[in-house]
Amino acid sequence: MKKLIFYLLVASLAFASCKSWNRTQKGAAIGTASGAAAGAVIGKASGNTALGAVIGAAVGGGAGAVIGRKMDKQAEEIKKKVPDVKVERVGEGIVVEFSSQILFAYDRSDLTAEAKTSLDKLTTVLKEYGDTDIEIQGHTDDKGSDSYNQDLSMRRAVGVRNYLRSNGIAAGRMSTSGYGESAPSYSNANEAGRAKNRRVEFLITANEKMKEEARQESGGK
Repeated sequence: MKKLIFYLLVASLAFASCKSWNRTQKGAAIGTASGAAAGAVIGKASGNTALGAVIGAAVGGGAGAVIGRKMDKQAEEIKKKVPDVKVERVGEGIVVEFSSQILFAYDRSDLTAEAKTSLDKLTTVLKEYGDTDIEIQGHTDDKGSDSYNQDLSMRRAVGVRNYLRSNGIAAGRMSTSGYGESAPSYSNANEAGRAKNRRVEFLITANEKMKEEARQESGGK
């Protein structure tokens, strides 16, 4: 219970008290009190799997601030080269959201020609910034059964991963998760919200090499 309360306090920091901070400051502060366990609890409590995963991968302190600056630069590159996606800087990471309409036909998991064009643009940036890990998350709306949506979301995430791999992104950098309808970011009460919930998210975080370099750059802090 004490741990749960502590992690929820970290979540409240992420959502409330640091609103006036810049993104680098948030990365340092959130990461200081984070870890995989904290990320998992926060992600579940908030219903935001992307936030939880990014916090879980954070290192915090001075190293977190160094990583944050690098992620600022990478996020701007993605915005510039892939203008049709949503890009957010979260803590020490980046969340890139693709609407399923960009990637797939309705109720399908095979990539469209337009999807491959968009993913090719993202791939160029991912190759340029090679010291990152990438989690690919699939999500659906609440139409259909839980089991069907879970399977569809996973097939879509795996399909995206396989395409990136075929275009030169190392398999070891990537992981996949399918959340089905369990983690909506938008309201399922109307079609506009359901369409937005049919999405694939890329969670970009520092790998161990970047983390170690950031620790050295920050004097081990």
